[in-house]
Amino acid sequence: MYRSPASRTALALLFAAGLATGAAAETPASSALASQAAAPACDGDLTDFLAGVKADAIAAGASAEAADKALEGAQIDQKVLSRDRAQGVFKQTFLEFSQRTVSQARLDIGRQKMKQYADVFARAEQEFGVPAGVITAFWAMETDFGAVQGDFNTRNALVTLAHDCRRPELFRPQLIALIEMVQHGDLDPATNTGAWAGEIGQVQMLPRDIVAYGMDGDGDGHVRLKQSSPDAILTAAKFIQHLGFQKGQPWIQEVTLPEALPWEKSGIGGPLTAGEWFALGVKPRDGNTNFGNLHADLILPQGRLGPTFIAYPNFQIYLEWNKSFIYTTSAAYFATRLAGAETYLKGTPEQGLSSDQMKELQTKLGTLGHDVGKVDGILGSGTRVAIQKEQQRLGMPADGWATPTLLNSL
Repeated sequence: MYRSPASRTALALLFAAGLATGAAAETPASSALASQAAAPACDGDLTDFLAGVKADAIAAGASAEAADKALEGAQIDQKVLSRDRAQGVFKQTFLEFSQRTVSQARLDIGRQKMKQYADVFARAEQEFGVPAGVITAFWAMETDFGAVQGDFNTRNALVTLAHDCRRPELFRPQLIALIEMVQHGDLDPATNTGAWAGEIGQVQMLPRDIVAYGMDGDGDGHVRLKQSSPDAILTAAKFIQHLGFQKGQPWIQEVTLPEALPWEKSGIGGPLTAGEWFALGVKPRDGNTNFGNLHADLILPQGRLGPTFIAYPNFQIYLEWNKSFIYTTSAAYFATRLAGAETYLKGTPEQGLSSDQMKELQTKLGTLGHDVGKVDGILGSGTRVAIQKEQQRLGMPADGWATPTLLNSL
């Protein structure tokens, strides 16, 4: 569960499992990383670099013995650097991605896991307010319930990325946290494997987050997210609570739409409450209007003619977990299915754009003065906002969906 704009382990693992075409979902998590490690040393002789890491770890409270054990035999892993330099891009639609990841087989396994660990999930909800379905969906999306956790040596991955001068401020603190885990007896640095960017375990968390939010769910005195499902469940629950999850509130809710709406008010960051959307004719498929007082975004992953949802404040924890709109909406939908929701209505979304067409659209939007960020062929948040503005200017329904009609109209 790597929360940096640089990597997204969940999608990388899905890619490895043949479930995704790319691995770039931008995700920030431990936001304090950059601020707490100003201009750390990087590059140069590896022995000198490791000596500096050891000194920093001791200054942070680790023992010299733990530092030596953690760093002994550390090597630069060129495969990690290659993966870091060659991160893919995520270009599937919501329907494509969600139908692959939220499969019936995964739903069945998820429900079995929820039953198998019912006591642990009950504790997670009692102590942290996070329902079983929310945790289980992340567990499935991240590693297929622990089946695909990555095969990179964690210590070497973090040494490599901390030594590399591209983002040492992100990874050096993680390496020091790993030393703390070694001191606690929670990790064997010689054998522990995980994702290429240093994430560990069944819910893919970085060492600093494990140290900060780790929970011993099986009572063995250790936090081992790789081996222990109870540890992974409770640690995920505590972290999700930390991200701001509000107990007893929904996260998303599928809705049906009338033909006419103020489409320009849709999207993340809109101004309306759920009740105001309901008053405009938006109808929850499950009939539950009990949360009408909560702020709610009308999210349209493939425009107004595709699947449609109300996103409540708890949806923000998904965006904290992973910045990819498609990933987060799929994970949130997965959790609703585990909680008993029906399969979404696919609708009949308008044809989208190819990668080259999207780049052409982004270039046109930039020429018109919109900030869409990098011209990368990805329908990200900046591009969606720009599309809405142009759709509104052109008298089109401003639903943020990129279509050939829009491209040809600019």
